[in-house]
Amino acid sequence: MRRLLVLVAALSLTACSQAPATQEAGQAAAPQAGFPVTIENCGRKLTFDKPPAKVVTGYHPSLETLLALGLGDRIAGRTNFSESPFLPGQKDQYAKIPEISDTIMPPQKEIMLAQGADFVLDNAMAGFDAAGGYATVEELDSAGSPVYILGGWCSPEEVLQFTIDDTFTDLRDLGAIFGVPDRADTLISDLRGRLADVKKRVEGRTPVKVLATDGGKGPINAYGGSGITNQMIALAGGVNVLADVKGDYTEVSVEKISAAQPEAVLVSDYATLRGEDMPSSPAKAADAFAIARNSPAAEKQRYLALPVAAQHPGYRNILAITDIARFLHPDAFTQ
Repeated sequence: MRRLLVLVAALSLTACSQAPATQEAGQAAAPQAGFPVTIENCGRKLTFDKPPAKVVTGYHPSLETLLALGLGDRIAGRTNFSESPFLPGQKDQYAKIPEISDTIMPPQKEIMLAQGADFVLDNAMAGFDAAGGYATVEELDSAGSPVYILGGWCSPEEVLQFTIDDTFTDLRDLGAIFGVPDRADTLISDLRGRLADVKKRVEGRTPVKVLATDGGKGPINAYGGSGITNQMIALAGGVNVLADVKGDYTEVSVEKISAAQPEAVLVSDYATLRGEDMPSSPAKAADAFAIARNSPAAEKQRYLALPVAAQHPGYRNILAITDIARFLHPDAFTQ
């Protein structure tokens, strides 16, 4: 089971929650251009009469995505990931935002509700599970803190159905919610340009056989033929040696890994959670090489430490495709 934010418990969303209704017409302030805005997320309709001004973000990719849209001044609280590798220019912005949780998860229910946020952004449902002591999506909606889940990661099934286009949908939605559609369009255009550049560079080249792993000595935690990591590999000019394995993050037998003969290995890097039970990326790579000891990847000790934040929905996963492509096809980036 994924150690980070892949859903530890699926939260059933049977009711159609909605952000608080507008005030009586006679009391309402003059409407802002482009508002109200209604967005659908996780089967719920969220209506905004004005751009959110007091935002709480969860795991790293949610904060990164808002910062990429130039919305750092709207973020009133964030979780902790101080050891995580930051994207250029973002660490200083992170440091200025109040920390409301000393882990990557949202704070417990009472603290979360006390924030008085008018928008909550995260990329998994795990942080809204009542069994974990967290405020639920419905409770936050009722408190005037509507929740948006990036990538449509609203259930285990939807995690598997994720496509890179869902990231562009999120950017468009956030551009509309915050009244900055032009910024969103500019960012989307830039990211699509990056993807097009990678496609042009790797086109016609023999795909590199890739094993994506999160470590283990047997069975090994690895990424199968569904979900975000599998797509990043394909878009970067690789082919997932576990493409026939059902699921995204799953356990795979030693025999399967040994027979896969990968030419390169991607290792999930948890910079924020190192400890006795969290081996380093070199250690994970060494375990993979020991299992696939006769593979081309093992012979060349060829691996890339991939920040696990890139394996969750958000702005970074598209940037990571270029990094993976450079790793798999370095000669395609010499000019």
